[in-house]
Amino acid sequence: MHSSNHIIKFADDTTMVGLISKNDESAYREEVQRLTVCCGANNLSLNVDKTKEMVVDFRRAQNDRSPMIIDGSSVKIIKSTKFLGVHLANFTWSLKTSSITKKAQQSLLFLRRLRKAHLPPPILTTFYRGTIESILSSCITAWFGNCTVSDRKTLQMIEITLTK
Repeated sequence: MHSSNHIIKFADDTTMVGLISKNDESAYREEVQRLTVCCGANNLSLNVDKTKEMVVDFRRAQNDRSPMIIDGSSVKIIKSTKFLGVHLANFTWSLKTSSITKKAQQSLLFLRRLRKAHLPPPILTTFYRGTIESILSSCITAWFGNCTVSDRKTLQMIEITLTK
């Protein structure tokens, strides 16, 4: 008896972006089908249970869409996701700002402890730049310009807290 060894690889962290114009989803759905065929041809397995679809619809009157079907299973439609460390939620940035605010506030606690321990200002500045400032400025050019006034005030409160 010969046993055949089949190696199955998974297509991890694959991202696809599609544009649906004039309510015609056919090109988008065909592209997903091509990806599925390509994966199969290259012994890559798509885990449909882990596959998610996020629909960003800028129209005033939004239509419900039927879910994408891959290999007989429907793909879950999600409202938000984290992509390359950036929270995306219908291209509002409240989820992103609340996430980085929470991280920055946690780091502020450590900065306060270092200040109470009477560390010299250059060390405090280095800590601030390496932690808090890097958290606050992560991908800032992509999201800050579209923040709401409320989100900007939340972020400014962190800076105000530093001066206390």
